Amino acid sequence: MSGLRKAGRATVLFLAAIVTLFPFYAMLVLSFKPIGPVTLPGSLLPGGLSLEAYEQVLGTASLARWLLNTAVYAIVSVVGVLALSMLAGYAFAKKRFPGKETMFWSFVAMLMVPYHVTLIPLFILIADWGGVDTYWGLIIPTLANAQAVFLMRQFISTLPDELFEAARLDGCGELRILWSLVLPLTKPILATLGVFIFLWHWNDYLWPLVIGQSEEMRTLTVGIASLQAERVPLNVVMAGSVVAFVPIFMAYLIGQRYFVEGVTTTGMKG
Repeated sequence: MSGLRKAGRATVLFLAAIVTLFPFYAMLVLSFKPIGPVTLPGSLLPGGLSLEAYEQVLGTASLARWLLNTAVYAIVSVVGVLALSMLAGYAFAKKRFPGKETMFWSFVAMLMVPYHVTLIPLFILIADWGGVDTYWGLIIPTLANAQAVFLMRQFISTLPDELFEAARLDGCGELRILWSLVLPLTKPILATLGVFIFLWHWNDYLWPLVIGQSEEMRTLTVGIASLQAERVPLNVVMAGSVVAFVPIFMAYLIGQRYFVEGVTTTGMKG
């Protein structure tokens, strides 16, 4: 009976893996097909491969600009969110000040507000400040990340208070404690958050679409969507999707050594 149970579990997992990986397989195979009409399911067979779609995508004059915009948006946002969330998480976890709990839970309550509700007021505010079609208008509204602050606070609260007291007795100031104590001990959660934040910003579509109204300020997701609107062949769109997928896959490979550790330890009390 146990053997049948294991075989059934393995079969279910195998089928789930096929369903999960099929979209990636279809994207990859279609991107290597010659430019022309796509017929299903015949076009999904791995035969008659060509690099025409990649040559057209990489030859697009706007692609380099879209890649630059996306890289700036993702990388600067990751650095900014991690820095601010570490500072806020440390303050909420280890510092004492009036109204700390009320302030923290009020900030976390932002998670309950749908993002689309704040989109129009946020755009009006950024537009009044002249932030439309600018990098700072694209990046700054995403830096206040309530989920990142919550996770950092939960992680830092598990660190023993004795470590911070010993550091202060040795004459360390708050900046030295952050740099020499908090930063090394929070590497797992920082790496985990960094991967999530990078993926979210790299794949973000709605805010870059709203704030970047010129072709020069488009990100990859908005640019690829514009190719679909211009009736570009599906092979070319899939090739652009593969180009956009490679950096986020590399980001996961780089951060995976800390990923499991960060997920398993976040929120645990010790």
